[in-house]
Amino acid sequence: MFGFLKPTTAHGPEPTGGEKPRTSRMLPMGRIMARMFQAGKQDRLQSEWPTMPLPVDDIVRRNQRVLVARSREQAVNNDYARSFLRMARQNIVGPRGVQLQAEPRDTNGRIDNLAADAIEAAFKEWGKAQNCDVAGVQSWRALQGLAVTSTARDGEFMFIKIFGPAAGPFGFALQAMDPQRCPPDFDENRRRDGTFIRSGIEFNKYGRPLAYYFTTTDEEETQVYSYGGRRFVRVPADRVIHGFLREFTGQKRGLPWMGSALWRMNQLKGFEDAALVNARVAAAKGGFFEWQEGYGPDLDEDEELLMEAEAGAFQELPAGVRFKEWNPQYPQGEYAAYVKAMLRGIAAGLGVAYNNLANDLEGVNFSSIRQGALDEREAWKELQEWLIESLIEPVFMEWLPRALLWGIELPNGAALRPERIEKYRAVVWQPRRWAWIDPKSEVAAAVASKNNLLTSPGQIIRDTGRDPDTVWRELAADIAAMRTAGIPDEFIMQAMGQKTGGGGNGQPPAEDE
Repeated sequence: MFGFLKPTTAHGPEPTGGEKPRTSRMLPMGRIMARMFQAGKQDRLQSEWPTMPLPVDDIVRRNQRVLVARSREQAVNNDYARSFLRMARQNIVGPRGVQLQAEPRDTNGRIDNLAADAIEAAFKEWGKAQNCDVAGVQSWRALQGLAVTSTARDGEFMFIKIFGPAAGPFGFALQAMDPQRCPPDFDENRRRDGTFIRSGIEFNKYGRPLAYYFTTTDEEETQVYSYGGRRFVRVPADRVIHGFLREFTGQKRGLPWMGSALWRMNQLKGFEDAALVNARVAAAKGGFFEWQEGYGPDLDEDEELLMEAEAGAFQELPAGVRFKEWNPQYPQGEYAAYVKAMLRGIAAGLGVAYNNLANDLEGVNFSSIRQGALDEREAWKELQEWLIESLIEPVFMEWLPRALLWGIELPNGAALRPERIEKYRAVVWQPRRWAWIDPKSEVAAAVASKNNLLTSPGQIIRDTGRDPDTVWRELAADIAAMRTAGIPDEFIMQAMGQKTGGGGNGQPPAEDE
């Protein structure tokens, strides 16, 4: 048996009798969804906007070489690109590089300072150019800077670990590689053993790198990007340190940090060049001589009329000659506004403050520039951690066992025991830190935080880029030296910033009766 339902509206059943039906305000679902996301529309204004997501491997294959080529060109010819690369090196690596702070602990939990000092000294010795660089050219600090510059400009860095006699006194060194020697467009689909090659890297089925394919590892060869015939040098992945920022799931090669800003950089460079030429031409004001009808030389006569301009002097022109001034006025007021707008977009794409990139402090106050500097420093700190995870820790973990076997000596002539390697792996990395923007206010805030148990003295010292243990030992040595020289403790406390004159045990002095 079939039944029929009464028609309904959006507000209930259809009214009966003389009641006036209420109209529905419901919209078709398609129109509602179209209003949800303007970016999802497909119309004439967005006809060039992609509508199908590309796999990350295709993004790298189609764009990496072009982006790297243009990024390298801008790094050479564009002042703002050079400024960004310099900022990246200075803020991520700094003048001393990321510093090692060894913290080997005894069974009682105390730091073994003798072992810590020995490890730090040995690693510092390895960091000299003749030891850490297989070419003997760059120090460990310089190699860190090279890794940052390569990643910012090319999207990635690559080092090959070199072992044995060729690696120098420690038996371990690094060979810096141009990432473009590993061809980003060399692919092979899944092979019989389940492995595959993407962007010049061999992977297992889970995506773990197994080997890297280089066109050459010989510095003598010049045609490093030519790989006709597919004759590659296969280097096991455990001998390659490959670092880049992963922005997509499954990403296997890096893209330049300047990638999204390159278009604006190139356009701004062209605009500035054109404006500069225009300004130079406009500064050399001149004009043309026009002959009236019936005057002037014949067409076949080689005669030029020239006038030398001299301040405060006017030249009398021949009969029938008129002077027509040529006085271009560009660039005018819109030049500065346009450049600033472009640089703001470039700075946003690079992840840096506009004022630092453009070296423009016009119109800023202390609060705004302080907030911008603090925000930018948080981004640099994140990149410092990326560098530690991608390069510095892997290098140290390769260096430590070989250095222990080679022999890390203590002050008494004994050597650290290699079987205690787990103890010696306890390290902390101290990246560069920055000077306080308002030292007086920020020191007071740090002291207040310490006194209210919101932070520790050690953390305050770390925020300045120093090792707390080193600072405390220096203070202890200074106090001991002052006492040896016969300086009273009261004056020593004053030198350490402590108030004196109390009645003992830190109490204030008693008042006179």
